Amino acid sequence: MPAKCASKRATPLFAASLSPYIQPVQPPDPLLVFDRSALRQRRDRAARQWDRMSFLKREIAERLVERLDDVRRTFKRGLDLGCHGDEIAASLDGRATVRDLVRCDLGFAFARRIHGPAVVADEEALPFAPNSFDLVLSAMTLHWVNDLPGTLIQIRRCLEPDGLFLGAMLGGRTLWQLRQALAEAESEIESGLSPRISPFADLRDAAGLLQRAGFALPVADSEKIDVEYEHALALMRELSAMGEANLVSERRRGFSRRTTLLRAAEIYADRFTAPSGRVTASFEVLFLHGWAPHDSQPKPLKPGTAQHRLAAALGTAEMSAGEKAKRN
Repeated sequence: MPAKCASKRATPLFAASLSPYIQPVQPPDPLLVFDRSALRQRRDRAARQWDRMSFLKREIAERLVERLDDVRRTFKRGLDLGCHGDEIAASLDGRATVRDLVRCDLGFAFARRIHGPAVVADEEALPFAPNSFDLVLSAMTLHWVNDLPGTLIQIRRCLEPDGLFLGAMLGGRTLWQLRQALAEAESEIESGLSPRISPFADLRDAAGLLQRAGFALPVADSEKIDVEYEHALALMRELSAMGEANLVSERRRGFSRRTTLLRAAEIYADRFTAPSGRVTASFEVLFLHGWAPHDSQPKPLKPGTAQHRLAAALGTAEMSAGEKAKRN
């Protein structure tokens, strides 16, 4: 059965159980940075050998679910946005945190692997009705979204009031070693540079994006995952097999020069070889945490309503704006 373009219409595999929560939507028209069509094709290819390539997704999913353990609450209906090989469900196994979990993925090949409710849909045009879920989890998929603020707004809308969003996406420091090696090799051999690794969001922007999308109590932090490979070419092959290779719309379409890749591998080995004799690749993971607004949530006090002065609590002298501190 061929996959359908989910940006026009979602393809429910279990229509009877999902139909109350699905609404037809029109896809947005954001500035296109990533080639989403190529991403869908690569996802379908990656699904064929995913069990051998899922280590990074498993690790990120486990860390995301561990953060969910800190929330003392049971969720009745959750959404796994970008389910891949069902790693979040596997990490939730044995926990009573989520009663029902709906899976959603851009690729049909991943969705068809799921034993349970699954939807093929584009993260940029979510087909779910408002208030469909009280929990949305997403691991390792939002870094490929062109309109991230728009997608976060859609996630917030499909959450019930006081519903929780927990997301994990690759950040801007991901694969910095490979960026450096490729840039130097290409500049040296081809006398120019082309986009070879996709740009990702920075941590400093993440919490602001959540707030901009209307989430309450937004929090963002990051963790680094270091992975060792035999050499840089093995890293490049694995990224391609995972469907995580360069997807910039303006990327070079032809094959890279063999001499350029070999030179990049040499530079990588010279600078980033670990004591084990293998090379190190770093993945920065941004964790996003936000709640759909609700009246019961704590809110900041209005300016001027504080009952105690901060200076008194810190044991310091209070100065008016523009007044300079005197040196003893």
